[in-house]
Amino acid sequence: QVQVVESGGGLVQAGGSLRLSCAASGFTFKLLTMGWFRQAPGKEREFVARINWNGEDYSDSVKGRFTISRDGDQNTVTLQMNSLKPEDTAVYYCAVDRAGWGEARGIWDYEWWGQGTQVTVSS
Repeated sequence: QVQVVESGGGLVQAGGSLRLSCAASGFTFKLLTMGWFRQAPGKEREFVARINWNGEDYSDSVKGRFTISRDGDQNTVTLQMNSLKPEDTAVYYCAVDRAGWGEARGIWDYEWWGQGTQVTVSS
């Protein structure tokens, strides 16, 4: 069956680094868009980054600090987070959908979601 599983969340001091991973399995589609979203307490879920056949894309708030990449030819992606700030604190979700032509920056662009992993950045 379809599975989307995140890992790698935890506690880190401001200025530190953390690496998240997302493994997607059970999909019949050959090309997938895999993205990261985050949701802080009291806020809506927001786009962070995504990767597909058309390359990578980032929100302005993380561009230059975060890097999304694919693990070989498997449906596994890594989000390397550097220079973390307290405002990065949130539950981070991995999202998956069949690859298309859009920017895929909205929550409605994705059909499958992981359970989320907590990232906490202390000051």
